Amino acid sequence: MGFNTKAIHAGQDPDPQTGSVTVPIIQTSTFAQQGIGIHKGWDYSRAGNPTRDAAEANLAALENATHGHLFSSGMAAIHALTVLLKTGDHIVCTRDVYGGTWRLITQILEPWGLQCDFVESHTVENVEKAIRPETKLLFVETPTNPLLTVTDIARMAELARRHKLILVVDNTFMSPFFQNPLDLGAHIVMHSCTKYILGHSDMIAGFLATRDDALAERLRYMQKCTGALPSPQDCFLILRSTKTLGVRMERHYSNAMKVALMLSEHANVGRAHYPGLTSHPQYELASRQMRGFGGMVSFELADRTAAERFATSVRLFTLAESLGGVESLLNHPAGMTHASVPKEQREAYGLTDSLMRLSVGIEDIDDLLEDLEQALAKV
Repeated sequence: MGFNTKAIHAGQDPDPQTGSVTVPIIQTSTFAQQGIGIHKGWDYSRAGNPTRDAAEANLAALENATHGHLFSSGMAAIHALTVLLKTGDHIVCTRDVYGGTWRLITQILEPWGLQCDFVESHTVENVEKAIRPETKLLFVETPTNPLLTVTDIARMAELARRHKLILVVDNTFMSPFFQNPLDLGAHIVMHSCTKYILGHSDMIAGFLATRDDALAERLRYMQKCTGALPSPQDCFLILRSTKTLGVRMERHYSNAMKVALMLSEHANVGRAHYPGLTSHPQYELASRQMRGFGGMVSFELADRTAAERFATSVRLFTLAESLGGVESLLNHPAGMTHASVPKEQREAYGLTDSLMRLSVGIEDIDDLLEDLEQALAKV
């Protein structure tokens, strides 16, 4: 079954009671039982809800998974992975990872007794050197936020098998439309649904998917015990949004490719980062691993002053956190999404004060290019 067909139909049969072609919002905290412990499959909405079940089945199908688990945010989904670890365990994580992921690991998990090394995961040798006897989890973000560095998932999967690690891949930037990490050997795929999956900048959710029955059982237990869950209304919005995910991603990609080409040739831009550019260090890998290059572009200006001037000169690009919405957004990673990472560490990773990140929306491309041209003329 093709992607768009799955997006519209998986987990979304017409309601048997009413015939509704959209999954109903079952807005309830509890369910009537016919006898003690005898019910129709649901007893309490934290443990399970029909609307959430449908959304989980839909997203799992898009990632070619057998199990899906929704959470109230992407960070809640990443935090749920701690159910797979214990005090003293070690994590190897992509170095230039999202600032919120870095903050969770360094400020919450490490004080609890977990350990982590952040490495350049696009170099297999760096990852292998960081693995210790107590390493249990390999967390890869690809492409990375915001430098769009690409890691070879299949090679990470081989490494994980050899060292008996759990490989988790953050697939937020690509969405399941362009990349399916489980097909490449990952054990768990993670999404901040807030971004491309929802695509309308109107709610927050996170998702984990797997084909491993034992991992799924532990993640489901964590989901039930902690209760960091999206509401039935939120799950309904996820189902609404995935129906158009494929067509949206095609437009994001088309627009971003043209934006990246323009930026790569502009006199006022030092360097453009986009996996679809032949100048990208992992262009060949990205071409093999992904079915398209996504809607995220980052680029470097002369300095912080130029970045500030650019940020206040754009008209269609909105200066804001987040990404993946239909509207185009502009972000200054050092001052916004990655501000929690110490300056010395940021700059060692390449996250300088002159770096800008674009989430290219689905507006008319000529209008977006014109907006960028006029703003760049002022830097």
